[in-house]
Amino acid sequence: MQRLDITEQAKTIVKQLKEKHGDLIFHQSGGCCDGSAPMIFERDDMYLDESDIHLGDIEGVPFYMNQDQFQYWKHTHLTIDITEGRGASFSLEIPLGIRFIIHSRLLTEEEDTYFNHK
Repeated sequence: MQRLDITEQAKTIVKQLKEKHGDLIFHQSGGCCDGSAPMIFERDDMYLDESDIHLGDIEGVPFYMNQDQFQYWKHTHLTIDITEGRGASFSLEIPLGIRFIIHSRLLTEEEDTYFNHK
C-alpha cells in the first residue's frame, strides 16, 4: 500500500528537476512561505532531524513531512500535483512558473489500519 501518489504532470516536472539538479528531496512542513505546500530541494540543501517523518518515495525522491504537520495528515492519502503560479518558497520548481500542491482523501479503513496501527 502506498500513502503517496503523483500525477503524470508532476512526474514530468520531477524528472526534469532530477536531470538538472541530481538527487532531490520532497519536504512538507507547516511553516512559513507556502505553508503546508510540498517543496522539492536538492538533497544536500535540506536538513532533516528526528521531527521529520519519511512517508515514502515519489519517482525515486524521498518525501518527508514534519511530525507536527503529519498529525493533521496522518489519516489521508496524498497525491502530489502541480498548478500554475509561483509559490513563495525556495522550491526548485518555482522558476518554471508552477508549484507543487497536495490533493488528499481520507484513507480507507484498510489503509488506515495498515499505516496508523502497525
